Amino acid sequence: MASSEITLEAVPSIGEVSPQDWDACANPGGCGGNGKATSPGLPGDSLGISKPAYNPFVSHAFFSAVETSGSATSRTGWAPRHLVAKIGDRVAGVAPCYLKSHSQGEYVFDRGWADAYERAGGRYYPKLQVSVPFTPATGPRLLIRDGVDRDKIAEALAGGLVALCGVSKASSVHVTFARETEAKLLAGHGFLQRTDQQFHWHNQGFATFDDFLATLNSRHRKSIKRERRDALAAGITIHWLTGDDITEDAWDAFFAFYMETGSRKWGRPYLTREFFSLIGETMSRDVLLVMARRNDRWIAGAINFIGSDTLFGRNWGAVEHHPFLHFEVCYYQAIDFAIRHGLGNVEAGAQGEHKIARGYLPRTTHSAHFIADPGLRRAIADYLKRERAYVTEAGRELAELGPFRKDADEAP
Repeated sequence: MASSEITLEAVPSIGEVSPQDWDACANPGGCGGNGKATSPGLPGDSLGISKPAYNPFVSHAFFSAVETSGSATSRTGWAPRHLVAKIGDRVAGVAPCYLKSHSQGEYVFDRGWADAYERAGGRYYPKLQVSVPFTPATGPRLLIRDGVDRDKIAEALAGGLVALCGVSKASSVHVTFARETEAKLLAGHGFLQRTDQQFHWHNQGFATFDDFLATLNSRHRKSIKRERRDALAAGITIHWLTGDDITEDAWDAFFAFYMETGSRKWGRPYLTREFFSLIGETMSRDVLLVMARRNDRWIAGAINFIGSDTLFGRNWGAVEHHPFLHFEVCYYQAIDFAIRHGLGNVEAGAQGEHKIARGYLPRTTHSAHFIADPGLRRAIADYLKRERAYVTEAGRELAELGPFRKDADEAP
């Protein structure tokens, strides 16, 4: 595959691309809080210097952790096929891509498409997935370094994904949780557009959590205060762990929470114990563990990843269950942390209309889908047209349910 002086190659491991080259594309200008081009640290604190638009999930360290740990490998149905664009010997852009034998761990659901195609005699798997494994967080998917013609590299990567689909004998290419601009660019290469909703919290320049509460109507304000009080009523204390504070003992405890809760939700959790040790070694300053403790032992926790302006909430688990503890650990502590560290947003993961009452409002997410079979493509295009209209209307209705004061004169 070639385009002018640009050459494209699909590599079978993140290890085939150096951390320096990958991160120059994934987070141009960013440097690692651990000295390994992985983390900008927290804005304005001792962990590092903030860099614009840093996204920890597209760092070399994160992909290396999911692959090296055995979480995303050929054996688990995530065979790496990262598309690398070069100008001469220099890496100019990459698209994190996997050849998949199932549709698990993606959070943009296409199992209905697969079932319909296979009932009609087609073969949906393998497919190509351009995403961060097990991570429903919006971020760049066409990663391009500074100092090159970005439009040209983006077009080359988009065309290369279509070509890789044919070479791999895949049914389709799915670019999920992409930026809207990337989805629109991919539309020019035959990718269908899809939208969905998540719930994000936005920092309006709050100095304290009480400042945030003051923007809510009285019913929701009182409800949140009660939930926070009741969550800790059994003598529970909350602890923020990041950087060197995250020990292997803390990872052991968190992994036990993850396995207990994940086994009930999914049957088999996706991430291995080694994954957490690896991110602890390579990107601990990108990680915030919010841990709950009672009677001198850890009982629950949530893992978050720290971007330059966003706290990304990911996995939660518990071995003791207390009223409202999930809301406290996952939502209210994330808001409190973001306010204290000057972060503009909290993304709380996939699904969950219950987040609206806690100050998280609907935001549209974008994906793009190349379907090789013309008949399947036509059917999916018709479905997506109707789905986009539904998502738009649902987002409007959900936004109206927000907990924020409608009357500026309402007493806080």
